[in-house]
Amino acid sequence: MDQSVAIQETLAEGEYCIIAVQGVLCEGESRQSRLLGLVRHRRKRGQEHALFMYMHRRMAITGDDVSLDQIVPVSRDFTLEEGATGLGVSPEGELYILGSDVTVRLDTEELSLVFQLPFGSHTRMFLQEVARACPGFDPATPDPEFLWLSQYRCTRPEPEQPTPLGWNSPPGTGPPCAGIGGGVSDFDDSRSDKTGLLVDPSSCGQDTPDNLLTRQNKSKYEITDMVRSSTITVSDKAHILSMQKFGLRDTIVKSRLVQKEEDYTYIQNFRFFVGTYNVNGQSPKEGLRPWLSHGIPAPDVYCVGFQELDLSKEAFFFHDTPKEEEWFKAVSEGLHPDAKYAKVKLIRLVGIMLLLYVRHEHAAHISEVEAETVGTGIMGRMGNKGGVAIRFQFHNTSICVVNSHLAAHTEEYERRNQDYKDICSRMQFCQIDPGLPPLTISKHDVILWLGDLNYRIEELDVETVKNLIEEEDFQTLYAYDQLKTQMATKAVFEGFIEGELTFQPTYKYDTGSDDWDTSEKCRAPAWCDRVLWKGKNITQLSYQSHMALKTSDHKPVSSVFDIGVKMVNEERYRKTLEIVHSLDKMENANIPSVSLSKREFCFQNVKYMQLQVQSFTIQNGQVPCQFEFINKPDEKSYCKQWLNANPSRGFLLPDSAIEIELELFVNKTTATKLNSGEDKIEDILVLHLDRGEDYFLSVSGNYLPSCFGSPIHTLCYMREPILDLPLETIRELTLMPLQTEDDGVQLENPLGIPKELWMMVDYLYQNAVQQEDLFQQPGLRSEFEHIRDCLDTGMIETLCILRHSFCIEKTLQL
Repeated sequence: MDQSVAIQETLAEGEYCIIAVQGVLCEGESRQSRLLGLVRHRRKRGQEHALFMYMHRRMAITGDDVSLDQIVPVSRDFTLEEGATGLGVSPEGELYILGSDVTVRLDTEELSLVFQLPFGSHTRMFLQEVARACPGFDPATPDPEFLWLSQYRCTRPEPEQPTPLGWNSPPGTGPPCAGIGGGVSDFDDSRSDKTGLLVDPSSCGQDTPDNLLTRQNKSKYEITDMVRSSTITVSDKAHILSMQKFGLRDTIVKSRLVQKEEDYTYIQNFRFFVGTYNVNGQSPKEGLRPWLSHGIPAPDVYCVGFQELDLSKEAFFFHDTPKEEEWFKAVSEGLHPDAKYAKVKLIRLVGIMLLLYVRHEHAAHISEVEAETVGTGIMGRMGNKGGVAIRFQFHNTSICVVNSHLAAHTEEYERRNQDYKDICSRMQFCQIDPGLPPLTISKHDVILWLGDLNYRIEELDVETVKNLIEEEDFQTLYAYDQLKTQMATKAVFEGFIEGELTFQPTYKYDTGSDDWDTSEKCRAPAWCDRVLWKGKNITQLSYQSHMALKTSDHKPVSSVFDIGVKMVNEERYRKTLEIVHSLDKMENANIPSVSLSKREFCFQNVKYMQLQVQSFTIQNGQVPCQFEFINKPDEKSYCKQWLNANPSRGFLLPDSAIEIELELFVNKTTATKLNSGEDKIEDILVLHLDRGEDYFLSVSGNYLPSCFGSPIHTLCYMREPILDLPLETIRELTLMPLQTEDDGVQLENPLGIPKELWMMVDYLYQNAVQQEDLFQQPGLRSEFEHIRDCLDTGMIETLCILRHSFCIEKTLQL
């Protein structure tokens, strides 16, 4: 949730919160949660910025949830530097960090503060925006005055006793842990390069609009002189944060090294433990060593995932739960006692949590850590279902670990398939190099996918399933497993592998026992909890459930792997690097050129919310080149809103090629103008080569008008299906202003409500009023497309019975 909205409500007219981040203020042994917001004030000549720090209650949603603590003007002596981002080693050899993901020091002449911010692209973006806000050295620029800050009152709290962060601390924060297993400590990998400097994440985020309106009844603070000020000194270290650390030459060298990787790397096996446990909202009631460490050698890496960590409303709406700390502690205490581990990352989305640990001796070889979440639950977006992922570089191998909780109920296998596809398409990780597009899950050497995938056993009654389990005839039972069936048809998890299931189903048990579900619903047993993998040099050593744990109605599952990781031979690497640099110098003076397989694209019969994709190939010549689609003069984007190029930027080595996909997708934002004829499926894309020429691509097509995206009052005047009307009539009705009873002229008597809305409500009343969770479960894309076509053609009688509310929601948003 964007907490800058809460800050915006506390600001005066003309002031704007650019970005906010939740962190921890460190004062001695004390750790206090703070919400930091970068606020901009426009004046006649330029603009001024200040850092507002708020105390807050849980997740800040409105201005009432925050209380201003202090303000630090972003003056010429202001610096905000990332510190302690590398690994420190104590005299005892213990790996440690201060207690959070990224440690940041704020300095002015009069104060020095230390904050701990959550690691990830949002924190990088926050630091980047602060860097841009610094005044700089230009003597022609007037010194900031900060007179506008005098209207705010800062409320300093009574001194608090130093206490460790508790259950309501921001995710990923907390005091360092020690002595867990053989010893655990927090490990942070926010080192984007050897200097610890951050780079521009602009390729992964969007600018915040300037025209965000503040509420009329916003909080006002009394005038006070408590604003911190500082005298002018020459210090501009914060601007270093905005420096781009990667140029074209560096990118080319790096890419050539990847191409020649086999010349300087060798494979070494490391032991990975992968575990998943749906805990049904319970707190830990028993030790986890029978699951995490019993009967196995100490792993090098632990990947531990949970689902349904907390089922409370607080967890759902406020992202707050004491169970995060409880289960983190339980896992840390359950790690193998024969080794010392460092926590690399913790990521949570409501009840879906993923923990990553490595042995201390490997921590220095972990880099480029990123974590992201995707919600696929209620309305297709909420976090009660979905996935979380952590990606990282281990030596020279990229690894992505995904923990997912997919849709429930036996009949919903298509919804589970859709959840999987949504996670794959929407899960994107920002790269350190801002010139490169975000990484997707598939762009990794090794993918480990775990979780409550919720696929069930079908076509067998409950008693038959239980009898086969009693006979341990798992092979016969597995033939009816939905995941097996769906993978066989390549509908889901294409290219992934799962080990043989030699253990009984892990769901559903009576809590506290090994007895199958005896509740009224009497759910059939199923292998809901799974571990799959994809990649080379991976050997599964074990795949099992752990019946000893009885906290939940699920049993935990574990899998142990030997994974071959690419290790660097330093001597060979230096020789390869010398060769690459010599080649680079030879090509540096040449001008790049490419050939395009296609330059004209025609999209026929484009429909609302139905993706169309066309592709072309960029074939490079003899010179490395960097390409990017650029904005045309006086335009804010390189293409219209309904169009997207994927990837929109990148680089090519000599004689290499890349496929570019042009994706055309009309949604409610763009449909109205296409219906009215104010916009057409027409655009020109400009493909620019760095140090080279520009190439022009033509996009054209035709859009089929739809009731979706049409104003309600417009539809009330359409007595016939929209596709039966002439385009000129649709245009006139769409552009027609809203008629009122006071208007002197009316075209004709309109319908009371649009016929499309009436048909949908009537159909639901006739066929779906008994449907469980009707307005909660998102529907399937194919269902929506069928309903759209029925409404646009007026052939409502061809509708099949609906199972979801996704289409209803879209209809109500006409």
